[in-house]
Amino acid sequence: MKTWKELTHYAGLDWAGDHHAVAVVDPQGQVVAEFRIDHSATGWAEFRNQIAAYPALGVALETRGGAAVEELLQSDCPVFPVQPKAAARYRERKAPSGVKDDQLDAWAMADALRLDGRAWRALAPEDPLIQELRLLCRDEVALIEQRTALVNQLRAALREYYDPALEAFDDWTLPAAWALIVQFPTPTELAQAGQRKWEKFLPVHKLWRPETVAKRLALFAGAADWKRSEPVTRAQSRLALSLAKMLQTLERQLDDYRQAIEALFVQHPDQGLFGSLPGAGSKLAPRLMSELGADRQRFDTPQSLQCLAGTAPLSFQSGQIFRVKMRRGGNAHLRHAVHLWADCSRAACGWAQAYYQAQRQKGKSHACALRCLGHRWLEVLWKMWQTQTSYDGELHARNQQKHGSWVIQILTAPAAKPG
Repeated sequence: MKTWKELTHYAGLDWAGDHHAVAVVDPQGQVVAEFRIDHSATGWAEFRNQIAAYPALGVALETRGGAAVEELLQSDCPVFPVQPKAAARYRERKAPSGVKDDQLDAWAMADALRLDGRAWRALAPEDPLIQELRLLCRDEVALIEQRTALVNQLRAALREYYDPALEAFDDWTLPAAWALIVQFPTPTELAQAGQRKWEKFLPVHKLWRPETVAKRLALFAGAADWKRSEPVTRAQSRLALSLAKMLQTLERQLDDYRQAIEALFVQHPDQGLFGSLPGAGSKLAPRLMSELGADRQRFDTPQSLQCLAGTAPLSFQSGQIFRVKMRRGGNAHLRHAVHLWADCSRAACGWAQAYYQAQRQKGKSHACALRCLGHRWLEVLWKMWQTQTSYDGELHARNQQKHGSWVIQILTAPAAKPG
């Protein structure tokens, strides 16, 4: 891939679902080509024919992933992603009146690449394993979100006619809870099943525990006393049964995703590095690794990684006004993984829990304290990633003592005597 300094022409591509608008400018900013292509094999073949006259061409567009980016990379074009808000400002620079069309957007990005591109970083070809792992991890999260939505719908339906089932389980992400609805869709069917079937159901689904079995059996026995109108019961039980079966199917797909993710994760050389992170476990370690990728030059400082993850605060200063607020931009998938990792690390790492508690004592919310802890963890992770070394708790503790970290002072401080 050519660098920006090697480019002789600059293109902007305004992408859409079924077509793309393209504009090409020369080093003086003159438009030398404008055309539109369909998002099809024929359309992309036409694109390659059109740009054949410009062998040193770079392309700017408003995304860093997707089918359009894949086609551009296959066309051997350096691809420069533009943040959507920045793209809007480039368009306003060209048309302050507010006029907008696809060809204008393409021209604005092409000229922005010509004028400002020296500071932009082109997309590097990705490790295929990392690319597949990232897509699987993101899709797994999306499926988990769908599971949560289905669970909420199921609970809402049960609230209309089946309180004994709702009270029997605190966690409705358990497959055993859905199995109860599939086997006994209504309170009447549960009550008619009888003691023997209840006592068979609980062990089969690993629910026979001394602390809960008596409560559940009592709820099952009292199911006959819980009656709603027949129309409500028939309608809502049909919906609940459908949702429970959908959840069972979705859970099987999530198990398949988990196996595929774990199989890819163990193949990567950085598996040991990310697997050593306290609290990351088998679910969060692959997500963190896939979002960072394998290109060590992508983040030249820990601050660049922290900004992408959204843990670095955003400052605003104008005259005598100075404000600091939460950073909303960045990689939402990485932000989510870091947030969960920071929370899980508290149980696995003493200094992480001490740091979190110190932030809470300062009056910060749970989410803000986790964001601060995640900010701290990312600095550690960046150093591990750059040096390709696994996490060493003892080495980290020695470094904290060496640099006089206030977290160590909290850990080593004598416990306060009760008043």
